[in-house]
Amino acid sequence: MRETLFAGARRLGIELTDLAVRQFEAYARCLEEDNKKMNLTAVTGEREIAERHFLDSLAVLAAAGESGRGARVIDVGSGPGFPGVPMKLAEPSISLTALDSTEKRVVFLQKIFNTLEISGALAIFARAEELSREAEHRERYDLAVSRAVARLNVLTELCLPFVKVGGSFLAMKTAASGEETDEAQGAISLLGGELGEHYDYEIMGARHRIVRINKVAPTPEKYPRRYAKILKQPL
Repeated sequence: MRETLFAGARRLGIELTDLAVRQFEAYARCLEEDNKKMNLTAVTGEREIAERHFLDSLAVLAAAGESGRGARVIDVGSGPGFPGVPMKLAEPSISLTALDSTEKRVVFLQKIFNTLEISGALAIFARAEELSREAEHRERYDLAVSRAVARLNVLTELCLPFVKVGGSFLAMKTAASGEETDEAQGAISLLGGELGEHYDYEIMGARHRIVRINKVAPTPEKYPRRYAKILKQPL
């Protein structure tokens, strides 16, 4: 795993420290152990975890560029920690909030933070559309990131309310997501966003894309709506 991580991170323009790689190795062990009990991921094995989880997540840090340094980041729908935790390990200056609506995943995230002795990281059990209405979270983050499997117009309504004006939402998508991005243009504009440059990269022979949405105006107070309505009537 060590060489896979060092080499893969360098391809993304990221230099990992020895400490970060040791933390990644411990993270992988915890993931495989707990996965037997709570079905956290379908990806198993050192190389698969390193490539499909860790390096895939580090691509988001590469896409963030300088805006990732010292950033306050919220990972929406973090699951077992992707992409937020690998971003935090590679760039400790990040202040990370990992948000998930499944309690067992949040318990796992807190275990990871404790086991790896990560400071400046918080795991929250809540729904995105509810948490973003709270004053301490609404438009308080430099970056929102998400690997969640949802259409971009849905993800934008869930994530952009967390981002302060001048910040960005980075959504992990496939390289063939152009039509989905076009479909989300109205939602992006309505929610105070503006489409930025995308970042393309390759993981194990497959092309991926990170779509950047910059926050240029406050999100209207009526958004986000209830989740059932977001799904029933996407913007």
